[in-house]
Amino acid sequence: MKTFKKIASLVLALVMIASCAMLASCGGAKNPAENNTAYKIGLTGPLTGAASIYGIAVKNAAQLAVDEINVAGGLDGVMFELVMHDDKHDPAQVANLYADLYEKGMQVSLGTVTTKPGLEFTGLSVDDNVFFLTPSATGDDIPKNDNGFQMCFADSNQGTAAALFFNENYMGKKVGIFVKADDEYSTGINKNFKENLDASFEVVEASFTGDASTFDSQIQTLKDCEIVFMPIYYTPASQFMTQANSVENSISVYYGCDGFDGIDGIEGFDINTVPQEVSYLSHFNSNATEGAAAEFIAKYNDKYDEEKEPLNQFGASAYDCVYAIYEAMKTAKSAGKEIPANISASDLCEMLKDVFTSDSFEFRGITGKTEGNEKSVISWNADGTVQKEAIKYIVKENTAG
Repeated sequence: MKTFKKIASLVLALVMIASCAMLASCGGAKNPAENNTAYKIGLTGPLTGAASIYGIAVKNAAQLAVDEINVAGGLDGVMFELVMHDDKHDPAQVANLYADLYEKGMQVSLGTVTTKPGLEFTGLSVDDNVFFLTPSATGDDIPKNDNGFQMCFADSNQGTAAALFFNENYMGKKVGIFVKADDEYSTGINKNFKENLDASFEVVEASFTGDASTFDSQIQTLKDCEIVFMPIYYTPASQFMTQANSVENSISVYYGCDGFDGIDGIEGFDINTVPQEVSYLSHFNSNATEGAAAEFIAKYNDKYDEEKEPLNQFGASAYDCVYAIYEAMKTAKSAGKEIPANISASDLCEMLKDVFTSDSFEFRGITGKTEGNEKSVISWNADGTVQKEAIKYIVKENTAG
């Protein structure tokens, strides 16, 4: 009988040990940040590969903000640390990278730079209740859980904002749409654009799929349009523009969304050979010469090589992300919350969610429409989407004469 009791006790002890281990691995009992001496901000993004222009700008600008905050004393003497991993714009990379960031003490995050990896990150972060504010992952499902927020405009919001701009500025024009039919980013923006465009517009649509790089038929379809809306990324857009030069057309403006950012820096593409205006919906003017945006541009270019690591709106958005998290943490502390350096990600997440969804929290940033030396006003909806005024950014003026 005693032997049986010993065996039963041993089994029970083993079960309890296993249960504790499971809780620790799931974040229930273990706090990976328990040894932190600084607040750790984690993120992933493409630092190599075709999309690296975005990831490098995000890393640089976020680090600039962290450095400034730390020089000013951090948050009541506690410094911040930025840790970024290269996901190569590949969703398959994200799980391992996320696990490494979390196990090494990540307490808050900028999520991912691009949307497809971001969708993977969204599912992982909700399990650990990690708050993230992404600078540039625009997919509508990125903030679908209550721990996720965007500094960028969601895809559907980009389409709606573009349509409102067209309604106010291009009424009476014949509008063409060039869309990538097998891309969620492109089709999502296009859907909301068409739903919100005034019914009086004459609209012509052409599409492509896959890695197509020759657009003869699409150019023929759109050549008589005055404005061509392109909710696509800059590479196929630049190819269309170049090829359309050899065809007589009525196009005066190519108008895109944030996928156009960097179109004037593509190797092998001279945007000055395009006679039309090239512009896009944006939340940052990277050519600003005055005000808060210009001050940020000067600081960025002073610290980084603007030829090798050029600034773009993704970087500006990351700079705002870091400061928004910092200001939200200050707000929580002023309300009596304790935020030690080793706070768990989940506890910090609950504090930040309360602040970001509060009607009283407004962040002043460099993205969005600014007036003179005043910063923009930025707030967040309960669904994690951002509220700020968009601007039209002209990459190149119309030189057709």
